[in-house]
Amino acid sequence: MKFAYTLKDYKKNNFVHDLISGIIIAAVSIPISMGYAQIAGLPVVYGLYGSVFPIILFALLSTSRQFIFGVDAAPAAMVGASVMSLGIMPESDAALKVVPLITLFTALWLLLFGVLRVGRLVSYISSPVMGGFISGICTTIIMMQVPKLYGGSAGTGELHELLNHITTTTGDINVLSLKIGIITLMILLISKKLFSKLPMAVIVMFAGAFVSFLQPDLLKGVKMLPAVDRGLPSIVLPVSDHISIEKVIMISFSVAMVIMAETLLAENNFARKNNYTINANQELIAFGMANMAAAFTGCCPVNGSVSRTAMNEQYGGRTQATGLVAGVIMAGILLLGTGFIQYLPVPVLTAIVISALIGATEFELLPRLWKANKKEFFIFWGAFFGVLIFGTINGVLIGVVLSFVEMIIRASKPPRCFLGIQPGHTHFRSFDEFRNVYPIKNVVVYRFSSNLFFANIDVFQNDILDSIRDDTKAVIVDASGIGDIDVTAAECIGMLYKQLKNRNIRFYMTEHIAGLNEQMRRQGLEFMLAEGAVRRTVNVALKDMGIRKPYPLEGVENYEVSPSRKRAENSVQEYIWGFGGDAEYEIEKQIMRQITNLSKNGDLDSISQMGNWGYMDSIDEDEWLEHLEEHLKELVRVSGHDEETLAKTLEHRRELLLEKITHENEELAKKFYVRREKLDAHLKNEHPEVYEKVIKYRMKHNNI
Repeated sequence: MKFAYTLKDYKKNNFVHDLISGIIIAAVSIPISMGYAQIAGLPVVYGLYGSVFPIILFALLSTSRQFIFGVDAAPAAMVGASVMSLGIMPESDAALKVVPLITLFTALWLLLFGVLRVGRLVSYISSPVMGGFISGICTTIIMMQVPKLYGGSAGTGELHELLNHITTTTGDINVLSLKIGIITLMILLISKKLFSKLPMAVIVMFAGAFVSFLQPDLLKGVKMLPAVDRGLPSIVLPVSDHISIEKVIMISFSVAMVIMAETLLAENNFARKNNYTINANQELIAFGMANMAAAFTGCCPVNGSVSRTAMNEQYGGRTQATGLVAGVIMAGILLLGTGFIQYLPVPVLTAIVISALIGATEFELLPRLWKANKKEFFIFWGAFFGVLIFGTINGVLIGVVLSFVEMIIRASKPPRCFLGIQPGHTHFRSFDEFRNVYPIKNVVVYRFSSNLFFANIDVFQNDILDSIRDDTKAVIVDASGIGDIDVTAAECIGMLYKQLKNRNIRFYMTEHIAGLNEQMRRQGLEFMLAEGAVRRTVNVALKDMGIRKPYPLEGVENYEVSPSRKRAENSVQEYIWGFGGDAEYEIEKQIMRQITNLSKNGDLDSISQMGNWGYMDSIDEDEWLEHLEEHLKELVRVSGHDEETLAKTLEHRRELLLEKITHENEELAKKFYVRREKLDAHLKNEHPEVYEKVIKYRMKHNNI
């Protein structure tokens, strides 16, 4: 596990930004954390306690450069609701024992998630889901905070509860408080546009505190933050007999799930926007350790704060030094400056929070989604309203389900096209994307650009069957975009292959990665490889049919081909590509098949042909002949020739191959010598008696 990851090789020019952001985060954390502590059922001072050791520990363990941890809305609201449902009064002795116990088990769950590497699941959540989720969280917290602008208390719950709370509290509006809150909010939003680097949040906060301190009559009737006692938090032991362990486990599990989903989603969102990556599993460990610190200081569960992170981003915080500064300043406030807190006007600090949350929303993504992909546009709103109406965890689940549904719909209608050739060229091109592209006569070339599975195999089959005409002789699939085939798709491919074979139409799979061949063999399609229906390239498949360049095109009589680099066609290597780890076994089977044929017709010239896999080039044939020499005794038995005659025949053929290679390419001939030495060493080790006969023959005829 990495420690102080974002502080390694720390750059001095980051310090001013981190320092300013840390001061702002500490200042803003005062009202936020105190308010959420109350929501969780604890005295307000525990919100400040939760902004010291948890934030410092998280800063030292996190791989996120800018994310801020602390007492936050969702976990506080969940714990507060759970405490109330147990009949425990807020801020009572029972609450002071139950809440830290829930926090402790939340920490244990998060640590377990990190050990089990559950964090990777968040990678399955798409950008629209993430944007809708973040925007939903921000909007929810804004609605929670709105009543505090006009002198009311913060709301809790989902959309209908928040709206009900807002409407019921509007009957007792403090006009002065509302004016201060709105003016402060306007100043912050305008300055963000005009003076983005100016720490206006700190300026308006201190301005409000000074006015309150110097001219208290001017702010008469406006709520101030409550006074708190000085001193750092004491160590507490999280135990309680007011709640069963089963309920603690259930409540803490749901809280841990919310913390994981909300914080990892938000962290990934900020990381993506600022061009860095996080280690999700280490983040879970950091979440767990931060909550462990919160539990042993009597606090409610702590969470990643979108609003404070948005402020950190706004004011240029670049490393977790921001978190360390904020934690140290909060400790200093608890030791020396708690008297200052009672002069902070609630509407000013509420406006600061709302301003930060407005900046953290992702609504600017919507026009791009509408233009590019309307499904993702509605997924954004699904996640947004899911969080707003059903709560954080349900909103995440709704968004994830929508993502998977969209992914299945997308995969069921993947990009695919039919390919042909432009006269004068040799590359295959889509009929839809290029002009003057003609199909190869009697051949369908089809590209499918998605994994094949139960939801899209019908599309694959129907496209191919609908493209076949009376004169079609072959279907060649460019499978370069296929990386996986499930069992259902494999069964359908096998049936399609046999169906086309019965109609005397060849079917080839080409251009794919070698790993797909392994899947095909495991799923019962090994007969396609054995029959040569799986080839490395479209060109090799055409060559296997006897169709060579320039390919005959429908509607084009004659055309010249532009010069291009010749692509090497290596049958043995293609054989190895096709059969992977079973290649040696399949080569031996092929050789035994040739030996059997040799026993029937006695024709040694057939040894250069690999059955359904065509003819070999010179270097491959040399290796193939070496394989045959290893079976010299079987050759003697089935051919009727003696060993010397067979050795002479095989070696003579190898001499001709060497002459041919030397004539064509001297550099290749040098590699031929090196390769033959390795083959000879293998033959000597495996079949020393055959090796002696071969060497004897070479010495007799002055051959290498």
